[in-house]
Amino acid sequence: MRRFLAVGLDCYLCLLAVGLLVRSCLDSGGTGRAVALLAVQLIALSFANQVLLTMAVRASAGKLIMGVRVIRLPDAGRPGFRPLVLRWLYGLLWLPTLPWRRLGAPAAVRPPECSPGRPAEPHEDLAGVRQVRRSDLLSYRAAVRGRTD
Repeated sequence: MRRFLAVGLDCYLCLLAVGLLVRSCLDSGGTGRAVALLAVQLIALSFANQVLLTMAVRASAGKLIMGVRVIRLPDAGRPGFRPLVLRWLYGLLWLPTLPWRRLGAPAAVRPPECSPGRPAEPHEDLAGVRQVRRSDLLSYRAAVRGRTD
């Protein structure tokens, strides 16, 4: 549930920021130009939030608010740039089409919930990163430190 709320917060914050920039885009002249500027700003803010902020603090703005962190598997380290970009592109281009694909496919043709190439667990995605609660990450780090001491 925290993940879904974090995604909702991320979307809301990004749309709020772009909404605040609408006035400057509308003064740019022409509807097509304004729509293009808004789309570019939305994509740039999404990239900054999902990739750059996650590289810096292990979480996007919504995840920070909800207490969720993004870690690299299997060592619970900080994820790199490439996996975060892949994860962002997957979320931006593929995930929004899933409801439409499921609605359009007949029931007999629908893929099983855990098919090859898809994550086995709901908190893991295709880029080899995982979302965990901040408190769980702190507990894991304390346990690892206790083993090495």
